[in-house]
Amino acid sequence: MLVNDKSYQTVWMEGTSVFMIQQNLLPFQFEIHECKTYWDTCMAITDMVVRGAGAIGAAAGFAMAQAFLASQSKEKALLIREARQDIESTRPTAKNLFYAVDRVYRAGLISPESAVLEAMRIAREDAQSSKDIGEHGNKLIGKKANILTHCNAGWLAFVDYGTALAPVYLAKRDGKEVFVYVDETRPRSQGARLTAWELKNDGVDHVIIPDNAAASLMAKGKIDMVIVGADRIAANGDVANKIGTLGRAVLAKEFNIPFYVAAPTSTFDMECKSGKEIPIEERSPDEVLYQTGTDANGNLVKVLVASPGSPAYNPAFDVTPAKYISGIITEKGIIKAHHRSIRQLFE
Repeated sequence: MLVNDKSYQTVWMEGTSVFMIQQNLLPFQFEIHECKTYWDTCMAITDMVVRGAGAIGAAAGFAMAQAFLASQSKEKALLIREARQDIESTRPTAKNLFYAVDRVYRAGLISPESAVLEAMRIAREDAQSSKDIGEHGNKLIGKKANILTHCNAGWLAFVDYGTALAPVYLAKRDGKEVFVYVDETRPRSQGARLTAWELKNDGVDHVIIPDNAAASLMAKGKIDMVIVGADRIAANGDVANKIGTLGRAVLAKEFNIPFYVAAPTSTFDMECKSGKEIPIEERSPDEVLYQTGTDANGNLVKVLVASPGSPAYNPAFDVTPAKYISGIITEKGIIKAHHRSIRQLFE
């Protein structure tokens, strides 16, 4: 993705440091965040400096490689195991994180250099898978389409290209007339802050809508299709994604609107039989009670936006049953949200 005429990936590694776009500052400031140790990278994942399934996975893989590079003592095996536990504890719902950590861990048992190479390979695969998802998803988009999306599953959520937005970008470059309705996605506002920033940066027509406006727009025939990402997909096709996704899926079913999930095969958890087994991360109530923006001077400020003293409940994800999903767009093609179709992906 180009930012100010310079090409960037969301996360990458140079030497022993991991670099990433500081997403907590977007869309107001564009900065690169450096993580010098695996623990720094862990904190960046936890604090959502980097976010999104693929980008979290790549960052976790790089963190595992950093741990191998730093562990040269006699207690190396113990330190590596502790580092793996630390990394895997950062975001429990995202399957890509565990997928990447396992691959880099096994490579690191050969040598630290092998761990780095494997982490970089995972990042390259993530970008290529996203590009392939875009090509397959583009086939679903007509010459003119109004598309609703939820949260951010663009290039910021992956190493490059993204999943839910990749078909949109390719459709635009093919000359199709695409318009995107961007859910604000409370409480972190990934849609209003990240997806909207991406679309504006790429020149895609869009508008930010309140999360509660989706039903009204669907009832008025304003939405042609819905495309969302995923953080974990169970073996039966149930999908965990940002909180609010389930509501979009139910609405789409009611109004007979196609509802697609875009995700690489690294997001599938074949050991998880159904969505009931997917761990759902609960985050700080402060994300609901406070919002961050800019003041008149452009300074970032955090303000209370709820009743002082009231508690808040903040589940980060919900699970959409397979029956609401029209299809899953993967790098290998578009499949049904059904255990037989999913199993064939891995044969």
